[in-house]
Amino acid sequence: MNLEAVFDQFPILKSDEFVLKKIEDHHLDEVFEIYDNDIVFEYCGIIPKHNKDTVKNMIGHFERDYNKRLRVKWGIFYNSQPDRLLGIIEALDFNQKVNVVTIGYFLTESHWGKGIATEALKILLNFLFMDVNVNRIQAEVMPLNENSKKVLLKNGFIKEGMLRQATLWSGKGIVDIEIYSILREDYIK
Repeated sequence: MNLEAVFDQFPILKSDEFVLKKIEDHHLDEVFEIYDNDIVFEYCGIIPKHNKDTVKNMIGHFERDYNKRLRVKWGIFYNSQPDRLLGIIEALDFNQKVNVVTIGYFLTESHWGKGIATEALKILLNFLFMDVNVNRIQAEVMPLNENSKKVLLKNGFIKEGMLRQATLWSGKGIVDIEIYSILREDYIK
C-alpha cells in the first residue's frame, strides 16, 4: 500500500464532471447543510450536528485526522462549480497488513438520486486501486440503507454478508451491518 500517494500531499482527484478535493473553512455553510440534516445520517453512525460552531470545529478535525494519517475526507464538487460542496467521501482505516481500506460517503439531501455518489466513488476507487495500490476496499452499510447499497453495487462491490449486532454506531446503539467489498482483481477485470 502506497500511503505516500495519500498522505504526502492532499490528493485532488478528478473526472470529466467532478473533482474531489480538500474541504476548507469557507465551505462551512455547505458542510453545515449536510451535518444539520437528520435524514442524511438516518443510516449512518454519525450524529447530526445542529450547531454551526461544532461543524466549524469538525472541519479542523478533518485536517487533524489527515495529518495523523488516519483518514481522508474529500469534498465532492462539480468541476463547473468548484466551490459548491455536494457531499463528502472518505477513506479510513488504512490497514497495511491486510492492504485494505474502508470507504464512506454522504451527500447533501438536495443532491440525492443524481448519480453523484456513484461517480465520486468511481473516482475514489480508481485512485485507491491504481495509485495507492490497495487490494481490498470495503464499506459497512446499515441493512435499510438501500440507496447506499445501490451506489456500491453500481461500482462493482459485492455483498459479503451481514454482521448481526456487530458494531456500536453513535446515536444508533448496537446495530447490524452489511459488509460490501471490491477486490483489486475484480476492479482490474
